Amino acid sequence: MDHFLYRNGHLHAEGVALSDIAANVGTPFYCYSAATLTRHYQLFKEALAPMDNLVCFAIKSLSNVAVLKLLGDLGAGMDVVSMGEYLRAKAAGVPGERIVFSGVGKTREEMRVALEGGIRQFNVESEPEMRALSEVAVSLGVKAPIAVRVNPDVDAKTHEKIATGKSENKFGIPIARAREVYAEAARLPGLEVVGIDVHIGSQLVDLEPFEQAFQKVADLTLALRADGHTIRRLDLGGGLGIPYTRSNEAPPLPLDYGAMVKRTLGHLGCEIEIEPGRLISGNSGVLVSSVIYVKNGEGRDFLILDAAMNDLVRPSMYGAHHDIVAVAEPAPGAPTVPFDVVGPVCETGDTFAKARDLPLLAEGDLVAFRSAGAYGAVMANEYNTRPLVPEVLVKDDHFAVIRERPSYDEILKRDKLPEWL
Repeated sequence: MDHFLYRNGHLHAEGVALSDIAANVGTPFYCYSAATLTRHYQLFKEALAPMDNLVCFAIKSLSNVAVLKLLGDLGAGMDVVSMGEYLRAKAAGVPGERIVFSGVGKTREEMRVALEGGIRQFNVESEPEMRALSEVAVSLGVKAPIAVRVNPDVDAKTHEKIATGKSENKFGIPIARAREVYAEAARLPGLEVVGIDVHIGSQLVDLEPFEQAFQKVADLTLALRADGHTIRRLDLGGGLGIPYTRSNEAPPLPLDYGAMVKRTLGHLGCEIEIEPGRLISGNSGVLVSSVIYVKNGEGRDFLILDAAMNDLVRPSMYGAHHDIVAVAEPAPGAPTVPFDVVGPVCETGDTFAKARDLPLLAEGDLVAFRSAGAYGAVMANEYNTRPLVPEVLVKDDHFAVIRERPSYDEILKRDKLPEWL
């Protein structure tokens, strides 16, 4: 469910017409719905109740500080994978005890900043990282709370670039070696073992891989407790998918996911942490763009937009689908034509869709890419020296620009000429 609906012939974000935002900030721009973000976070809280739980938003999916503050004020924790994301969470007012630090390549400087600023736990992914973290913690006179990320060798049945739970993936420690790794962790003076971490991938549309992984975690929990370790938290990662099309096929609901968690892990008495990103942020955002030209090609027509692959890279990088709709509501039964929807970047890969049936559109018309809130703005770049697009947050009948479009002067001033040129 989202809050992007047609009203009076125009697509709205909650109570604000997207065409009004376009007139104010120009195109392209990202627009997020506060009501959708709030509702999707609450769905996870409801799904896990009455289990002791913390829903940590995966910042990598949408990192704007205004969005993080909105979710943090609701009680959300944050899952971070870099010092920059950690600092964003802190800037949003999220306390350290609600921040989990994940990622395979944490540096000693990142460890130090998080230990000094406050951290709920580190999800450690290798023995070298574990030893480095212990050394940093000892140098600061503290103990670092950790959960070891185990790799359960479970096929998430998702895109190969976002699968993380198979033995060939770079993430985590093989679950078969977990007991010896935990034994070493218990011996390291700067560490405090608090739990187990697992995350098998993103955009999962079936609960079976989750259940396979969580059952392995349940067995490991009992084995580690028998070895004398205190396992009081289970971090289950994120990964539940969203519907990118308006078809009848839909991924499992958070309520179904929560029931499965209770069935597989509820008997262990552990606090449950989850790290959803896409399901909270994905359908909360759209990318709005203007038509520059309609070009008639050889056997195909091109819709050339002012948004490009540098603004929304998912179609080019993953072959991902986004529904594309006209902002002005088409009349019932209005004819459609197949368009190749492309951007202005000098790459053939700058293609959003091929032979997509769309209403007859003309220069200046607005279109919206649905389900663009996750991995849209966060993966954007300035290829072709194209400025990053603005981000807008809507609440009820008003909106605010939460990231401005930089000017070309601001972009060029970042480059510095050496004195010998």
